[in-house]
Amino acid sequence: MAQIPECVAGGCVDISTGALLGVQMIDPSLQEMRDLISAAATDLFQDPGLEAIESTFARTGRIEDDSGNEIQEIVAFSDNLLHVFLRSKRNTNHVFVFVTRNSANLGMVLSKSRVALTWFARLSG
Repeated sequence: MAQIPECVAGGCVDISTGALLGVQMIDPSLQEMRDLISAAATDLFQDPGLEAIESTFARTGRIEDDSGNEIQEIVAFSDNLLHVFLRSKRNTNHVFVFVTRNSANLGMVLSKSRVALTWFARLSG
């Protein structure tokens, strides 16, 4: 979290079970945030609509490589926050979530989040 600009929460979710594998927040008293992070990541990455879009493009040949059509990254903006969801390349059931203030630079948040994902992969592997 410390490396990601204006990060207020970070966590890892196993989307196959919905389990929150770990979380860190600047305000740890927000217990309900744990369940919300887990539910959001699971819902987003297992959304049948997104999967259908990917599959449709793969079937029609409009994308070159149809070997893997899982969503890898999702960025969501709200009035106050920026949410970044990144699927682990090592274990595709693990999704890392970083929540920052919306005043953070998007490019830096994405860059630092991707570096964090690489660091976690090395740590676990």
